[in-house]
Amino acid sequence: MKDKIPYIRVGTTYYKLIERPQISGDKTLTLTKWSRETIIHDHNKKYIFDIPKYDGFCCIPNHLNYQKTVDNFYNIYNEIPYHPSLSKVTIEKIPFTISFLEHIFGKQIDLGIDYLKILLEKPTQILPILCLVSKERATGKTTFLKWLKEIFGLNMTYIKGDSFSSQFNSDWASMLLIAIDEVFFDRKEITERLKYLSTTNKDKLENKGKDREEIDFFGKFILCSNNEDNFIQIDENEIRFWILKINPLKSENTDFLEHLKSEIPMFLNFLINRPFFSSRKTRMWFASEEIKTKALQKLVFKNANKLEYKMVELLFEFFESNDEDEINVVPQDILNMLTKMFKQTYFTRNDVRNILKDKWKLEPQKNGLTYIRYDIDYSGIFYQNNSVGRYFTIPKNFITAKSVDLLN
Repeated sequence: MKDKIPYIRVGTTYYKLIERPQISGDKTLTLTKWSRETIIHDHNKKYIFDIPKYDGFCCIPNHLNYQKTVDNFYNIYNEIPYHPSLSKVTIEKIPFTISFLEHIFGKQIDLGIDYLKILLEKPTQILPILCLVSKERATGKTTFLKWLKEIFGLNMTYIKGDSFSSQFNSDWASMLLIAIDEVFFDRKEITERLKYLSTTNKDKLENKGKDREEIDFFGKFILCSNNEDNFIQIDENEIRFWILKINPLKSENTDFLEHLKSEIPMFLNFLINRPFFSSRKTRMWFASEEIKTKALQKLVFKNANKLEYKMVELLFEFFESNDEDEINVVPQDILNMLTKMFKQTYFTRNDVRNILKDKWKLEPQKNGLTYIRYDIDYSGIFYQNNSVGRYFTIPKNFITAKSVDLLN
């Protein structure tokens, strides 16, 4: 009888378990406070005695041996919607899933499957912050989030970037997965908070009008962004981010998510029976060299020295537009062209000179000499005139090599 009663009492407070309809046709289960008097009014006084009673709430994540009641505490962590299929599954039986994971993780697919296996079997294990980035549309980033939502159900949530910067976190603090779409974190303190939460096992639960409460925290963050270059500020020593550049899908299949959903029970079985490809090497399981990608290096570089990146982009554009093997410039020439190409710049001649001399190891002429000076107009067209100065000579092949690492 208790299983059919849609109420619980936790401590001295009554709650009703409400199934809230969703646009998709599914329903989500929510706990809403319900007064004792209303319950008696809607039913009868004896009904109260059959309502399950708990000493308090707890949050114990377990996907393979789930318990709603733990030592007479009501577990607010939710059972996942799907159960593993009973028969052993091979890769051939889950073609859509494997194809999709190859698209998302590329050459790191074995590590990607390990990531999902850890989520399923070891939900309290700390994991790196997974970032899916791409300038292009129709890449499958959103499909990946929807698929994870299908697997982990109410234990995954979506939040906006501004919600993450808010002090109130009750809507996501007890979640396994916190997905943040269209990310652009331009403040260093937001990055620092994200880094802290990705490695801590405790956090402060903050609700409006309530005292702060310390809770166990095991959330994993997944960030998606169309801004590959600077969606978040990280430095060159950062090891907590796993950044994947996602390419556009070769063909769009409107039923692809449905195919993925149909394979979930078999995929869960596959995860359980597949041995780990990697072993636990750090507190975030993966070693930094395992999850290092070109997308990470590109982001780190652009954060570390935005001026150098802009100089390479400018000079690469010059050599693409002009049949020259080298260009002669003084720092002011570079600064003038940067200002026109990027509309505004906050750098100085000395900043440019430091890049040319200290980072690129170029030396200026010992005396002021006549040279062909290039400039760029506001429509992006390069033009030339004569000038005199202690110019630096920058070869085309030097910029081409830089661009391979930094612009592609």
